Amino acid sequence: MAVVGKVVDPGRPVSRLVAPVIWRLGTLVAVMAAVSVIGVVLSMQAVDRSTDVVAPVARAQGEVVRNLEDVQASVTGWEVSGSRAFRVDFAMSIAELDAALLDLEAQSTQLSDVRPLVDAEVTRVRTWLTSYAQPRMATAGGGASFEQTRFQTGRELMADIVGARGRVDASLVEEADSARSAALLRFRVTIVAALLLMGVSWILIGRARSKLLAELSEPLLALEKVVQRMLRNDPQGRAADDRGPKEVRAVARALNDFADAQSRARAVEGRIQDELHVLDSAKDDFVSNVSHELRTPLTTISGYLEMVADEFQGQLEPRHDRMLEATRRNVTRLRALIDDLLALSKAEQRASDLEPADVNQMVMDAVTDIRMTAARRGISVEVSAPDDAMMVVSDRAMLYRAFLNILTNAVKFSHDQGSVDVTVKRVRNRVEISVRDHGIGIPKAELDRLGTRFFRASNAMSNEIAGTGLGLRIVQTIIDRHAGDVIIESAEGEGTTVFVRLRLHGERTGRIEATTPGRSDHPVS
Repeated sequence: MAVVGKVVDPGRPVSRLVAPVIWRLGTLVAVMAAVSVIGVVLSMQAVDRSTDVVAPVARAQGEVVRNLEDVQASVTGWEVSGSRAFRVDFAMSIAELDAALLDLEAQSTQLSDVRPLVDAEVTRVRTWLTSYAQPRMATAGGGASFEQTRFQTGRELMADIVGARGRVDASLVEEADSARSAALLRFRVTIVAALLLMGVSWILIGRARSKLLAELSEPLLALEKVVQRMLRNDPQGRAADDRGPKEVRAVARALNDFADAQSRARAVEGRIQDELHVLDSAKDDFVSNVSHELRTPLTTISGYLEMVADEFQGQLEPRHDRMLEATRRNVTRLRALIDDLLALSKAEQRASDLEPADVNQMVMDAVTDIRMTAARRGISVEVSAPDDAMMVVSDRAMLYRAFLNILTNAVKFSHDQGSVDVTVKRVRNRVEISVRDHGIGIPKAELDRLGTRFFRASNAMSNEIAGTGLGLRIVQTIIDRHAGDVIIESAEGEGTTVFVRLRLHGERTGRIEATTPGRSDHPVS
């Protein structure tokens, strides 16, 4: 029977979730911009009507009034004085007034409510000119020609002109007020429309935000919680791969695959660690057993060699003495190798009993122990240390063994009648112990192999200097267990300097960067 697998919904991509929101926001922004532009245009049209239509009529009206006053002044001057200059002024003013009347009529054509009033005003002005002003200027001037009836007629015609002009001015004011009211109304309508659109936008944005939170943000927050559970090594931490857009579901599936792989890796790691513990135990047992089994025959061989040397002293030939000496030397070397193997095993596996101890005292004890060996070859060991105690938390026996190995190497690889300089000083919140010799040094090409088990420098072997190749490995292991640093400077033919840095007891410090160039391994033992 065929098994039908579950169809997994891949979900929608993020682009399809975000695109409608962006499209709606873009549409609303475009509509708001269009409404604002239209409202501003309509408002500007109302303002333009007041500026481009009403204002020119008002200016033309003012020009008519000014010219009419000039004509009236010329008539009055002629009537009073009879001076011919007033006749000249009258002619000029009449021409300007005619032009002003024509301009007023032309400007008022766009104002349907004002135009009849302007026509009435123009008619009254022309009636005043033809019925009073021009006939008066045609008669003799001077006070003797004054006629009361004619004067009264002129006053009445002028009163009609003033009344018509007042009605035109009032109509222009109404037009201006109407234009301003229209502009204000359109501006307010624009603001209201923009506010309504903003409200609609806010509602739509809120709905879009809720939708995005439900489809995008909430699945991402769920993924974050799963990652936090994984960081806490929760083996049950798994993400839901059926929520959110396509990309989030893909991340959730990848995260679940990673969690499954991590669980399998932890299981494998546990088995490997168990096997490593078994191997470590087997190695320790092997080293202990082999060392014990080798020590007994070595002790027997060494004893018999001493008995042979004592019993046949003076009776052996020179070649037999050399053979006996070579045998004794190799027995001693094998015993030293066994001791170093046991020391390295203890340094790697031993649970250290840490307690505060004075580094100065440990260094001085190691120097005292090595001075006798150094004196046999005329090598001087000079120590420079502060009077104050340099306390470090340490396994005293192990740390003492590390200092003794370093000093032994320095003496071993120094030239006869040479010197070894030992310095103890404080470097910020650490104590630095430096041991410098002036011996054979280390070839530059072999620096990268320093610290490898059983490795010895080529110049040490060519000079037939005894050693097991484990001394520095022991030093490194011990110093590492004390959270310290081992730094080496060396030049072939010039000597070697070993720096050991340990954290002082009671000092709060991070890891100090090496201030002295060199290597963290030593090639000799």
